[in-house]
Amino acid sequence: MKQFVDNFRKYMYLLGQLVKKDIKLRYRRSYLGILWTLIEPLLTMIVLTVVFGSLLGRDSTDAAFEGVPFPLYVLTGRLLYSFFSSSTNSSMKSIRRNGAMIKKVYVPKYIYPFSGIIANFIIFIISLLVLFGVLIFFLCTGKYGAPLNAYMFLSVIPLLNLLVLAMGVGMILSTLNVFFRDVEYLWSVVLMLIMYCSAIFYFVDKMGKGTQRFVKLNPLFGIINNFRRTFFGQPFDMKLLMYTSVFAAGTMIVGLFIFYRKQDDFIMYI
Repeated sequence: MKQFVDNFRKYMYLLGQLVKKDIKLRYRRSYLGILWTLIEPLLTMIVLTVVFGSLLGRDSTDAAFEGVPFPLYVLTGRLLYSFFSSSTNSSMKSIRRNGAMIKKVYVPKYIYPFSGIIANFIIFIISLLVLFGVLIFFLCTGKYGAPLNAYMFLSVIPLLNLLVLAMGVGMILSTLNVFFRDVEYLWSVVLMLIMYCSAIFYFVDKMGKGTQRFVKLNPLFGIINNFRRTFFGQPFDMKLLMYTSVFAAGTMIVGLFIFYRKQDDFIMYI
């Protein structure tokens, strides 16, 4: 652990440069640049609200979401899922994408998946401005009926769980993708399943008991649900918080273990 911390400090500057590079490359040749971080979730929120609000209804029987406008409910889920999807995809391809550098210069290999996740997390934090903007809009129009209280500050905890989960999954995927290119295609299918099981654009309390139990096995659902609860002025669902915290920490440990066991073999496959 001490060696890991010392190495991490030693290469902090390189990590910062890789993060900047990832952010710049994401918006290269785009006229609006980083403004798309704000525009894209807003447009997605409108589309999902129009489509799924009409199909599945805009009212929840869960008291935790009473008085919450449906577009705001959709936006909170979409923002968190979008970060998880983009960060895991970025870290999954990071070792192969930086293969030329890995062959020439010694750098701790975990720097590459970490840089992709951190870059996406910074973009995600910027995109939260949209969430606050939409909240203020509904407050000004009198359509927001949920409480505003100190619970909102606790929404940081689910975000930290999300970051740890993304790092753990990213480390596993970046390792597997070195040896099996099919992982990229399989992960796109898994991400689709995760999205539909995260209650982004529907209320899980309207589903049957069996469906609810299945959805709650998805740790991303638990993270999104607790973020929503606290952001909308409600206490945590403690069972979901414990489950997602343990799952995220366990995934991070497994990811680091697999990555360290296999990193010396990367050079033969990239």
